[in-house]
Amino acid sequence: MWLNILRFNSLLFTAIALGAGLAHLLEMSNKMKLSDSDYLTVQQIYRGWSLLGIVAVISLLSTLMLTIALYKQEKEFALLLMALVCIIATLLIFRIFTYPVNQQTKNWTVLPVNWLVLRKRWEFSHAISAVLNLIALVFLILSVMRKQ
Repeated sequence: MWLNILRFNSLLFTAIALGAGLAHLLEMSNKMKLSDSDYLTVQQIYRGWSLLGIVAVISLLSTLMLTIALYKQEKEFALLLMALVCIIATLLIFRIFTYPVNQQTKNWTVLPVNWLVLRKRWEFSHAISAVLNLIALVFLILSVMRKQ
């Protein structure tokens, strides 16, 4: 029963993280064309999105626990491990690329001189994370299917 709870939480919270990532990815091409003032205005829609950090942590922890619990199930373990690596990579990308940009722009309330470089780093870090979350979700789904 507890393995099913872990599977459910892992799938659910990875899917929620993917939803947020896909939002960034799908709007990216239009946002990259915005002027400085328009971009600053549009970025305000993300106020409160920091709560998604909780989603990422639950995704990580439930997938980690599931991976540890199933380490003896070689084929399922391998899929879970790949999902876990993708989830960890998204968190590293956020910490290394996205978060420093948020700090430099004060969560996009000010535009430094190098804002175009920062915008590119911020947008692409979210795009790469979205792809990694998608891959993680696919691996998680495959691991559940493998269980059958």
